[in-house]
Amino acid sequence: MAETEPGIEYSTRPLHAALRPYASDVIGYAYDADPPDLHRGLPSRYLTVIVTLDEPLGVAWPGGPVEKYDALVGGLHSSAVEVGQTPSRAGVQLNLTPAAARVLLGLPPGELASGVLSLDELLGRRARELTERLRQAATWSARFDVLETWLLRELGQRRAGAIRPELGWAWLRLCESSGGIGVQELAKEVGWSRRHLTDRFRSEFGLPPKVAARVLRLELVTATLRRRPHTRLSELSAAAGYADQAHLTREFRAIAGCSPRQWMIEELPALPADFARNPQGPAIAPASSARSH
Repeated sequence: MAETEPGIEYSTRPLHAALRPYASDVIGYAYDADPPDLHRGLPSRYLTVIVTLDEPLGVAWPGGPVEKYDALVGGLHSSAVEVGQTPSRAGVQLNLTPAAARVLLGLPPGELASGVLSLDELLGRRARELTERLRQAATWSARFDVLETWLLRELGQRRAGAIRPELGWAWLRLCESSGGIGVQELAKEVGWSRRHLTDRFRSEFGLPPKVAARVLRLELVTATLRRRPHTRLSELSAAAGYADQAHLTREFRAIAGCSPRQWMIEELPALPADFARNPQGPAIAPASSARSH
């Protein structure tokens, strides 16, 4: 399915059923003019893979230098990354579940947390071949076929051990509750002490469960604002489990680096309607209007 907004084209397609436990729909994007100067890549429940179709994409942690990638994988993180500052206009994005890190990338998600790596560095020649084939394909359908074939091949070849059932359950419970379950209650359900759960959870996912819950609560907020941008923040803060609107605003600033209203002004206008209905939306791809600094 393709959708065009002024200055940008989006296309998306569900992946093969065998890949759905490991990835959401694949997204393609292309600007017909210069891309935005900068976009906030908010943290979410997903790891992110982006393969550019032209120039390298710039990514920077707040206050850090811009690193450029032809293809990248970003791990779970708890603060927004800055995307842009390069002439890249087009790419393909895939949002991966933590389980995909072991199955498709060959390592636990905790080893990728709070960082961005070149896909070439991680997978070598196989990643370079993927980038070349995607760039050679002439249509979104052909590109999605290339990516899906590559993923199915990787699924059949790579293993890095299974996640412990207790940790898989804990992650699922946090996601299902959008971060609404407390760590003590989560530990009780798993049958571990709070300290043991926190240590093992951080080792596997790269974030302690309390921080992951904060990310998931904010994800619920931004998903709601994408779908219903006129939602009152006071009502939304209560529904998402914040003490009040001021608490929501503090958390938004801590994680996104701006207030909820500023994020809405900068990020929502260029979001196509179909992606506004998607609870995740484009996570790192530069899908936003430009902003000044």
